[in-house]
Amino acid sequence: MTKPNPINPTDDAALTLAVDLLTKTRFGALAVILRDATPYVARTAMIWDGAALLTLISTLSTHTGALLDNPACSALIGEPGDKGDPLTHPRMTLQCTAAQVDKAAHKDQWLAAIPKAQLYYDFTDFLMIRLAPDAIHLNGGFGKAYRLGPDDL
Repeated sequence: MTKPNPINPTDDAALTLAVDLLTKTRFGALAVILRDATPYVARTAMIWDGAALLTLISTLSTHTGALLDNPACSALIGEPGDKGDPLTHPRMTLQCTAAQVDKAAHKDQWLAAIPKAQLYYDFTDFLMIRLAPDAIHLNGGFGKAYRLGPDDL
């Protein structure tokens, strides 16, 4: 007996949901791998630039050092609503490759999305990191699992 595939074919509704989650993102959980090969997760500010997530992180943070050592990471975005089972709300995990990018080039975009960052944006210990998706796992709620690729976005 063949087990049913829990992953749905990607359709327009899934793509719309994925883009909606990405464009509304202002923070997420960033998973990295430490030097001793153990996983580590941190909540960071994140925004979508149309092709990748951007995150502004301090070199004083554990997760920044881990990303600079090993660019493989994952980001979980999407928050549960005020009511109901949190597992029925849409969320998405992006498996990514991280790379440092020019912080000055993204300043206007970042501050438009996260105005309070004006207080620390120019601190020298902060880096802008681009999280380019390699694989995307969308969970639109119960029974709504999809796998997308970077070209789908």
